Parts: sequence; C-alpha cells; structure tokens
Amino acid sequence: MSETNDQGYEGQGDASGERTGNPTVDAVLESLDRLDGAPADEHVAVFESAHEKLRAALADAGNDSGS
Repeated sequence: MSETNDQGYEGQGDASGERTGNPTVDAVLESLDRLDGAPADEHVAVFESAHEKLRAALADAGNDSGS
C-alpha cells in the first residue's frame, strides 16, 4: 500500500514497516515515530542518534560491496 506524505513523497506503508527501501533510514524513521508522547528531554538523544546514523548512511551511499 502506497502513501503520499505532505511533501509529495510516495513511500511504502506496508505491513513490513518499509518506508524508503533503505533499512537504516527506515529504522531511523521508526525511532523518530516512537518519540510521539515521549518526554521532550528524551528527544535530544534520539535526534543525535538519528543524525549520526543518517550521516553514516549518506557517507556509505554508493559503496555497495557487491561489485
């Protein structure tokens, strides 16, 4: 099942939880979803972790070891 967000991005909304097709990015998005209702003082650590993981994923983009 496809869903379109308010930026027009069509992502995956299937039962597997896959959104982008990239497991690292999907896990980061899931961690951000879990912030809903969490105390604000817990947000900083989650945001810092998300930023670190996304930077690492970008740095590794295109470095597939299958070549």
